[in-house]
Amino acid sequence: MLVVSLVLLGLKLNAAGKDNPNAVYLGLGSNIAPQVNLPKAIALLRKSVRILALSNVWESPPVSGPGPNFLNAAALIHTRLSAEELRDQVLRPIEARLGRVRTPDPNAPRTIDLDILIYDGQVIEADLWHQAHLCIPLAEINSDYTHPETGEPISTIADRLARSTPIHPHPLLLNQEQSSHNGI
Repeated sequence: MLVVSLVLLGLKLNAAGKDNPNAVYLGLGSNIAPQVNLPKAIALLRKSVRILALSNVWESPPVSGPGPNFLNAAALIHTRLSAEELRDQVLRPIEARLGRVRTPDPNAPRTIDLDILIYDGQVIEADLWHQAHLCIPLAEINSDYTHPETGEPISTIADRLARSTPIHPHPLLLNQEQSSHNGI
């Protein structure tokens, strides 16, 4: 009887945990028709998740190799999906719908790139601390986040990267008004 009660309690606790949405920070980037694809990606995200904050748009050259400049932004979302479910059920389908073609070159031009940077406080994208196009937009919407090993605030890291990287604000405004969502 005690074992059954503990199992049921565990199931209730697990179910209760799923009722609390996960805070997720996403990186968004595009260098193929970015002024069209970034707003479209935001609109498609709003159909699946709750967007709580959006950064400004930042323009920077590709990390390596030739190609047009990227426009990048960050978003804070809430979702009940796991990181894998979010990637497979929401982010990759949006990328596909907007014409993203994955090639062996991780730095190839793309219509849209949607990456999980931080999932429930855990850094998923380690390049966050070294790439201005990821760090600076994220620092705008979560300036208090700190490097898990050094304790350095992301805002300090972003300032340092801004001084050493050719990145600047872009005038594109992403639609920041709330719209309906199904709250996955």
